[in-house]
Amino acid sequence: MNFDELEISPEVRRGLADLGFQEMFPIQEQALPRMLEGENVIGQAKTGTGKTAAFGVPMIEKLDWDAEGVQGLVLAPTRELALQISSDLSDYGRYTPLRVLTVYGGVSIERQIQELRRGVHVVVGTPGRIMDHMRRGTLSLGRIKAVVLDEADRMLDMGFVDDIEWILRRTPEVKQISLWSATIDDRTRRLYKRYMPDARMILVSRDEIALETIDQRYIKVAPYEKFDILTKLIDHMRIDRALLFCRRRTTVDRLTNQLKRARYDAEALHGQLSQARREAVLERFREARLSLLVATEVAARGLDIEDIPFIINFDIPDDPLMYFHRIGRTARAGKAGTAVTFVTYEEDYELARIEALTGTRINKMTLPPDFLL
Repeated sequence: MNFDELEISPEVRRGLADLGFQEMFPIQEQALPRMLEGENVIGQAKTGTGKTAAFGVPMIEKLDWDAEGVQGLVLAPTRELALQISSDLSDYGRYTPLRVLTVYGGVSIERQIQELRRGVHVVVGTPGRIMDHMRRGTLSLGRIKAVVLDEADRMLDMGFVDDIEWILRRTPEVKQISLWSATIDDRTRRLYKRYMPDARMILVSRDEIALETIDQRYIKVAPYEKFDILTKLIDHMRIDRALLFCRRRTTVDRLTNQLKRARYDAEALHGQLSQARREAVLERFREARLSLLVATEVAARGLDIEDIPFIINFDIPDDPLMYFHRIGRTARAGKAGTAVTFVTYEEDYELARIEALTGTRINKMTLPPDFLL
């Protein structure tokens, strides 16, 4: 499902288009239509699965631009997450009158009070500072239409359960509420059964990944440098097992042959190989009897191999969503992983679209000065 299939305002649609939002993540495809219809949702989703758009777009769509008072509230465990959510909401609503305020402790409260007096539509903040404003009378939740509890498990781990309940009890009885958590345990169950017993439960698919466990990097390259940089990267980082992705079958075959000629243990995987050949190659890689598997995106989905320490995007994908399916092959079963993407000097836009899609940051990899000597 694509974002342009949603029944949303032209202004929000334009904001999403600017960010390169096209095909939805599974959590968005499941949650967005239901939330736009007013349903309460419980989403089991980790950072990097696109959940901010899943709750942010419906919240913006519910706002009455002519009404006074705060209409949307997002609770988050940390200042950093609250700031990121606010930034994302502002991006989605850049062509609307949307005003978002982030509130958190550790900074002067006076500026936040001034912004609240000027009027805002949505407040994103940590429970403690939101309670502080409510007790001061600078924040009223009497006109709230939508409440989001983001990373609820982390907020409960930090001891915010009483604060969350104190805040929720002071919101209107009729409102939309969504809860988002990487894990659904007894604590989160007690919370949602008390405040949203009719909510729809949405679980993400296996392809959804925990980006915080993946060290994401990119290297700026010229096309003619790619192979030399790849071999030096393999040697420099002592990579003994990696999955390499190319856009096209012809690139897969050419790169595999180059690696073999350079005496690297590499095999190709793409749709033109026989089923028996594909299974034999996968079995060798799965059993760690093959070091480098060079594949097209046909292998990105459903490749059930638990322990791949390195993903190398020899070609940046055309579709930003495919990037996450590719790198989701690493950091499985609770282990960490590294994903390195080669970005040519003409591909900055593709990199920006990938980062914008889920609000994650891909760090530039600085190579040693003698790397290409």
